[in-house]
Amino acid sequence: MLSHEDAAAHVPSAVHHIPPDKVCGRAKDVIRRLQKAGYEAYLVGGCVRDLLLGITPKDFDIATSARPEEIRRLFNSCRLIGRRFRLAHIYYGRDYLEVATFRAPHDDSDAGGKVNDEGRITHDNVYGTLDEDVWRRDFTINALFYNPISGELLDFVGGLEDLRHGQIRLIGDPEMRFREDPVRLLRAIRFAAKLGFAIEEDTREPMTSLAILLEGVSSARLFDEIIKLLHSGDGLNTFRLLREYDMLQHLLPLTAESIEEDSSGNFERMVELSLGNTDQRLREGKSVMPGFLYAVLLWHKVNLAALALQTEGAPELQALNEAATDALRDQVDFTAVPRRFSNITREIWALQARFRYRDLRRASALVGNVRFRAAYDFLCLRAEAGEPVKEDAEWWTTFQFATQEEREVLCRDSADKKGGLRRRKKRKKSTGSSKAAPPPSAE
Repeated sequence: MLSHEDAAAHVPSAVHHIPPDKVCGRAKDVIRRLQKAGYEAYLVGGCVRDLLLGITPKDFDIATSARPEEIRRLFNSCRLIGRRFRLAHIYYGRDYLEVATFRAPHDDSDAGGKVNDEGRITHDNVYGTLDEDVWRRDFTINALFYNPISGELLDFVGGLEDLRHGQIRLIGDPEMRFREDPVRLLRAIRFAAKLGFAIEEDTREPMTSLAILLEGVSSARLFDEIIKLLHSGDGLNTFRLLREYDMLQHLLPLTAESIEEDSSGNFERMVELSLGNTDQRLREGKSVMPGFLYAVLLWHKVNLAALALQTEGAPELQALNEAATDALRDQVDFTAVPRRFSNITREIWALQARFRYRDLRRASALVGNVRFRAAYDFLCLRAEAGEPVKEDAEWWTTFQFATQEEREVLCRDSADKKGGLRRRKKRKKSTGSSKAAPPPSAE
């Protein structure tokens, strides 16, 4: 591994082939102004990595030698955010560019930095130089610095080589770096799934044993990470890697337990189908809902608990509400679920029972419900996974697109079928309960 004293590899544009027209014009303007003011400034991180891979970056992050207060003096639309990690956001209407000051290694003797007993960084405003900042970054492929004004790329840690070989490698000692910030475990998984890269052996080796450190990360931060992982467009591959590295039990313990408990395999199929569908929706530019994601991930536990409560005499809706409250409370101990999302999750679950009712009034009201589409998609997902709700899913698929006259016929036919079934059950019960006549006398 390179030492801090090693010089960066200076890679000219003729070698790295980053297309200048793919770089955000606003980012270029910010870097140009910082450089004219006498500061160093570069594009850094995921945007450089993606440009090298031919991927259009979502964000363009900038690293600079300027301190946050100095950045604010240069840009009227700049706002400073963060306490643990001070950053500058330069706004363009609702959009903004993030600008970070170079960081340096630190210990508790530094005024701006603090590390707890487990090695985790709890305060991180120790400013440094460019070559110090490199060693504070997590993975080699995210530690490439690009100057869009000169076209030069700086590589201190072999990031270009790792990109060519398709591997995720931590900078520095893997165990120490994971302990500094356990979310790096999830970032390794996310990049491996997103890029189709392998996790390098030394980086991979401690990951499973250190996964328990995730339970010490704030539940709010882990909620954000779950959404990044499973709503990234590569959610299915990410989910499989989380299971492979035994991280699922520390993020979504109810989901992990459900997969183990369900011998039919229906629940695991449901989760994988849902994540595959979500990936497809994101590729098509369609919206996805965290509330739907959690409805799927917690469904097995909620359904089993609700059925158990009903056998004890609880009404169906009450049983479902109690089961939902228990499951969401248990999940919140690990990852937060904001109420604006958990309310949607509850509605999706509650509407499942209403799909059994096919009289015209209630069926028409359900189609008009604001959560009908999400609940209907959930029903279809259950059917596709193997739950015994295929007939309901098919009926509602027909009903929602039918004309008023067709809906009346569908509901009438459904009522006739239900009535006939009820009469057959009644006859069967009556026949089965009658006593057989005694045999005739031999006399």
